[in-house]
Amino acid sequence: MKQIKKGRVVNDPSPGLRPINDVNYVAHFETYLLTEKRVSQNTFSAYKSDISQLLKFLQNKELKIDSCKIKDLKEYIKTLHARKLKSKSMIRKITSIKVLYKYLEEQFDLKNTAESLVLPKIEQTLPLYLSDEELVRLFDVIEKDKSPRGIRNQVLIFLLYASGMRVSELVSLTVDQLNFNTGFVQLMGKGNKERSIPLPANIFELLRYYLDKIYPLLLPKNKKIINKINYLFPYYTKGTLKPLSRQSVFLILKDLIRRAEIKKNISPHSLRHSLATHLLKNGANLRSLQLLLGHEKLSTVQVYTHVETSHRRVIYDKKHPRS
Repeated sequence: MKQIKKGRVVNDPSPGLRPINDVNYVAHFETYLLTEKRVSQNTFSAYKSDISQLLKFLQNKELKIDSCKIKDLKEYIKTLHARKLKSKSMIRKITSIKVLYKYLEEQFDLKNTAESLVLPKIEQTLPLYLSDEELVRLFDVIEKDKSPRGIRNQVLIFLLYASGMRVSELVSLTVDQLNFNTGFVQLMGKGNKERSIPLPANIFELLRYYLDKIYPLLLPKNKKIINKINYLFPYYTKGTLKPLSRQSVFLILKDLIRRAEIKKNISPHSLRHSLATHLLKNGANLRSLQLLLGHEKLSTVQVYTHVETSHRRVIYDKKHPRS
């Protein structure tokens, strides 16, 4: 059902969920994110968290989404600045607010209070990555653990580096996404965009050994499994196989980095940066990196040119006879 307001046609909310309060506005917005905008689960969780924080602030001020002023939103943003959030976090949170109010304007004819909010400039920082020597030390530590979980961790870290995939793509991988005939792995990236990327032959050899010998040892014995999703890195809980969490991967890598005596604050995403940097140093072009990493814009991977340039500067200063 539709209504005419101010010369425009707007959707009339369903009788079972009328937007008479903030909770219903947010419920409609969340439905929009999942069904129309079709954001990924991680993006949805980020939106939900950001809007929940805004709601909490407004409630403490006894304000409502549909009646607060721009000065109130700016006061909220000041509280974010006070927490010393990084530019990327600030941009995400402000973007969430702007998307919410844009939706409420289009669907419920509310004033777009957030329209004039300005996004901060992003901090230009070089990505953190492992040097060739550090990577060798990490791999040496990984290969020492021959237990089933140690082999699983070896496959996990090797695959994360060799493919350059995001950790969210890694943990959601199923066995069906591996093509042993072609040597490619099929990934589902941001915005549900698919891409196929090649893997070195030795990685597929390791994957075959893992699936044949190690994978069965990680599955529960004599227990009923409700679902049959063959996640590549599963764990069992309450009768269900679930994918290893991103937090678990972070903790696994953190422990390995500590044991390798690497002093950098390395995360799973740093392995993605490491592969891109190493490929660029060895002659890969930006377009191939863009396709491999699944970035929509070529400009996103141009940051690695600064890394490569700084690397050449170090080599020049070290080798030049007059340096």
